[in-house]
Amino acid sequence: MKNLKRRLLPLLTVLLVLCTAMTVTAFAADDPTEETGTKMIECSDCGAAGIVLTDEGTAAPCETCGGTGYVESSSRFFNTFWSLLPPIIAIALALITKEVYSSLFIGILVGGLLYSNFAFEATVLHVFNDGIVASVTDSYNMGILIFLVILGAMVCLMNKAGGSAAFGRWAEKNIKSRVGAQLASILLGCLIFIDDYFNCLTVGSVMRPITDKHNISRAKLAYIIDATAAPICIIAPISSWAAAVAGFAEDGQGFNLFLRAIPYNYYALLTIVMMVGLVVMKVDFGLMHTFERNAVENNDLFSGVNPYASADEDVPEDKGRVLDLVLPVVMLIICCVIGMIYSGGFFDGEGFITAFSNSDASVGLMLGSAFALVFSFIYFLIRRSMSFKDMMGCIPEGFKAMVPAIMILTFAWSLKAMTDSLGAKYFVRDFVRTSATGIQLLLPVIVFVIGCLLAFATGTSWGTFGILIPIVQNVFSMDNPMAIICISACMAGAVCGDHCSPISDTTIMASAGAQCDHVNHVSTQLPYAITCAAVSGVTYLIAGILVQLGAPGILGLPIGIVLMLATLFVIKRREERRA
Repeated sequence: MKNLKRRLLPLLTVLLVLCTAMTVTAFAADDPTEETGTKMIECSDCGAAGIVLTDEGTAAPCETCGGTGYVESSSRFFNTFWSLLPPIIAIALALITKEVYSSLFIGILVGGLLYSNFAFEATVLHVFNDGIVASVTDSYNMGILIFLVILGAMVCLMNKAGGSAAFGRWAEKNIKSRVGAQLASILLGCLIFIDDYFNCLTVGSVMRPITDKHNISRAKLAYIIDATAAPICIIAPISSWAAAVAGFAEDGQGFNLFLRAIPYNYYALLTIVMMVGLVVMKVDFGLMHTFERNAVENNDLFSGVNPYASADEDVPEDKGRVLDLVLPVVMLIICCVIGMIYSGGFFDGEGFITAFSNSDASVGLMLGSAFALVFSFIYFLIRRSMSFKDMMGCIPEGFKAMVPAIMILTFAWSLKAMTDSLGAKYFVRDFVRTSATGIQLLLPVIVFVIGCLLAFATGTSWGTFGILIPIVQNVFSMDNPMAIICISACMAGAVCGDHCSPISDTTIMASAGAQCDHVNHVSTQLPYAITCAAVSGVTYLIAGILVQLGAPGILGLPIGIVLMLATLFVIKRREERRA
């Protein structure tokens, strides 16, 4: 046996050397970014590979990092609480001033100042080169922007062809009440679970004529859209969100963990219960109550300025058919599904589930919407709904209609780039590791709250998954029932923060889909989202106690549903007394 080991040892050594030589991380050291309180970041010159290619094409150690693949951040605010200051300032200003563009830009500027240690030139370069320009030129972001423009053009086409008006006339005959219109919006939002971006814009395009006919405020429509976007996608196994969670989980068990976590995703499930309860019980509270009263009593759907007023088109009441809206939307859904599985390798031999898990939402939605737009052109030409010149005019019109959403998205992405450059994810990671691991009973609610705060401050739920899920997997064995509840709490907290945040891309898309002022959408939605978050937090506390006592954690869900409905009942009684 010893002789065998002696013979194999040189061979294994040679193989190890060969493998090391063939990888780009040949000169890289252990990842120092995993250390608590790290100031280290990946080397921008070598891409954390530790080597670069010389002019002769040979590999050489990077001169900047010395072959380690990492350099120390130049900012003294890196991996500190100050890294969360830019989004906090942006969100606070947006809610106080009701002006989102300047608020986001000021947040970006603060991030640039902190990154450059208040040096003027470095601040300007970081804000524009590493922030705005890098965000716009990112291939994933650009795909989403193209998808937005194409969808805007399709909406314009359907409006000019009379499809939206015809659908509104059909809805007026078949959907008799405000309750029915809102329930129809919720149902459509639940059915379109593939991707949150796609959900927001499609539901908005289809349901706006119906909700307008029944004097439902655009703020209420935006809430319904937002509440059936991320919360639905995070509990749908076939969605871009399931693919993201599966990718963030370690040990290749991501999809299995996602499925097991669905019954414990209290925020997503209770959001659906809350939406239906609000509609059926006919209760509204907070600022939303004012918006709904203005819509019903004064026929004022906006309670203020409509930022999408230039997108409105005067279409003859008798023009168009319902099919002029339904068929392009159905084709859009089909083409986007095909586009997503194409990007995941379905046509190269991968299975449907695997292809969907590996899909690139940006590429899939961009390609799918492009083919759907071509189909719409051909369909409306055959129908002779409008001239070719009018159809071409819908492209710039659609672009103009999406300018508010594009601007807010660009600034939100840039703000996230500022937050990333300041190491906010390391600060939150270290905080979770040092503060939460010793309190297992309270860990689900602690993880949920941290997920809410992180996603709210950064505007990204996927980034929150990436930070928190691996930490939970390191704290618990996956055989421990508490592990699944905590992973669910990661996802629920991320969705909750994303749902509340003014700088979240999904929140921005919901505003665009409903064609509602963005700040109005955020300010009317916050009381609803916070109420559901509070009930969800209590439910996670109960689930943690149940597991510690040896009871099934699944019992937390029915308890949470009862708490949610009881909360709505109490709110309804309070509003009735005020009236």
